[in-house]
Amino acid sequence: MGKITINSYKEFESYLGKEIGVSDYIPITQDQINKFAEATIDHQWIHTDPERAARESPFKSTIAHGYLTLSMLTYLWYSIVDVNNVKMIVNYGIEQLRFQQPVLVNDKIRARVSLKNIRNLRGIAKIQVKILVEIEGKDKPAYDALVTFLYHFE
Repeated sequence: MGKITINSYKEFESYLGKEIGVSDYIPITQDQINKFAEATIDHQWIHTDPERAARESPFKSTIAHGYLTLSMLTYLWYSIVDVNNVKMIVNYGIEQLRFQQPVLVNDKIRARVSLKNIRNLRGIAKIQVKILVEIEGKDKPAYDALVTFLYHFE
């Protein structure tokens, strides 16, 4: 899918109640999982030991850390939209986050994003987007959440 470009509060507002876009699928590899385990000091075998996971896990493979897939939100969001004319962007919050299904090693995920709310706070756009992270070939998403960003337009 092509990226959309947003240049102002008014352009953001035009997406209220609508889908903004869908990212391309990206794979989650064992290398990414291992690096995330190193960075977060979370080496649980279900993530980092493919042989044991094949034997003992109900998934028969390693799975990505839920927070690894959550940390991909920024990349997924900015593969959908370019926001111009901003001097600062702040990740403000995540609400109603629900992990619904694990992401297995080599699964591909993508984000489907719609604008749920927008407010003008004296020149700062406070936007709340519904993000659904889908797994290629699966009916249930990996997770969904309401994510709030602050865009300080110039």
